[in-house]
Amino acid sequence: MKKYQTEFKLEVVKSFLAGEGGAKLLARRWSLPEEKVRTWVSHYRLHGIDGLRPKRSAYSAQFKLQVLSHQDREQLSSRQVAAVYDIRNPNQVVVWRRKLDEGGVEALGSGKQGRPNMKPEQRCPAPPGPVMTDSAQTLREENTRLRAEVAYLKKASLDPGEEISCADKARLITGLRRHHKLADLLQVAGLARSTFYYQCQAILRSEQQSDMEVKIRTIYDEHKGRYGYRRITAALCRSLAEPVNHKCVQRLMQKMGLRALIRAKKSFRHVSSMSDVNVPNVLQRDFFAEAPNQKWVTDVTEFNVHGQKLYLSACMDLYNGEIIAHRMARRPVFDLVSDTLREALDRSACASELIVHSDQGWHYKMQPYRAMLAHHGVKQSMSRRGNCFDNAVIESFFGTLKAEYYHLEMHDGIAALEAGVHDYIHYYNHERIKLGLQGLSPVEYRLRNTA
Repeated sequence: MKKYQTEFKLEVVKSFLAGEGGAKLLARRWSLPEEKVRTWVSHYRLHGIDGLRPKRSAYSAQFKLQVLSHQDREQLSSRQVAAVYDIRNPNQVVVWRRKLDEGGVEALGSGKQGRPNMKPEQRCPAPPGPVMTDSAQTLREENTRLRAEVAYLKKASLDPGEEISCADKARLITGLRRHHKLADLLQVAGLARSTFYYQCQAILRSEQQSDMEVKIRTIYDEHKGRYGYRRITAALCRSLAEPVNHKCVQRLMQKMGLRALIRAKKSFRHVSSMSDVNVPNVLQRDFFAEAPNQKWVTDVTEFNVHGQKLYLSACMDLYNGEIIAHRMARRPVFDLVSDTLREALDRSACASELIVHSDQGWHYKMQPYRAMLAHHGVKQSMSRRGNCFDNAVIESFFGTLKAEYYHLEMHDGIAALEAGVHDYIHYYNHERIKLGLQGLSPVEYRLRNTA
């Protein structure tokens, strides 16, 4: 067997501890067996430079039995228990184990055949640790360190010297901190204290993000994919009662492959024309209202299910975007629009300066419709011809309704669609939050600010 000088062993071990490479890389660099590098590193960690110096000794049967008992008790490998007891050749432990299994305790005491050893029998060496001193405290500290070493190697389930990530080391140390000193565990793992705490914070952030992903998925499914990252952020802030960064929510949603099932943006062509001289555009795109029942907007939209059509007439209050009245019919008759207006006027206490804005549809130019407005002292306003932006708020609601319900559901018929539209409008008014309303639904916003 080739002999290696102590200085050479120390150079190899220091290269390993300095992070110049793992056992495989250093073994190739120095033309050594990989097992040699691992053995030298483990001996140096436990016994310092003395673990690398030549050692000639004969082991008694009592000592061999002590080593094997320790191996069984701590469930260590041959290399690990050899490092603990400073046995230079780990194969000796394997031989002792075979002799014990085949011949029992008596087989451990059988010596070599040939000329007897004239030297007196060496006594059982002392337990592993530093040189014996009169200080019992020093012995206890060393024993504590060795226990931490064994516990760490056993927990890692890896050979000594095997490279593992800093995050894995931090997890192992966290699991052992209840029973061992942190300083001893950090020394055994070769991990700086600052790195350990950094990895603990990273693990905590990862766990928090996992909890956040569950909450995001819950809110996303609850609202059937209608919420984007902004509304989900607002919902999280309300449920957690603490601020949540919208960029974090956006990043996690992208990671999970979640995105709002919203409609595609469309471009509209502006058609310039003169305003209706009879019914001017009083609203002038001023969609802000300081109180309820100051400004209403209304319009009609169409749905198509298997060739059958359903028309929806809705009236919205610009104060909070609430749909205060709506009607549906199979045909776009005048009663559809007039009943919507009548319901809105009956349910709401109209302000003295109420404005009802619509497009230039034929329903809104009918004399009975205008007479109903005049009877209640309501001022009528109409969009310019061919300009949908003048009534953009109600148009936006219809787009949201179709994107979040109509295009996402399979409709068996007009009756099912009509029931679904009723349910969605109730959801829109009472549950669906709006960022422009401080993260509240339209009804919640009205009740909170008008109580």
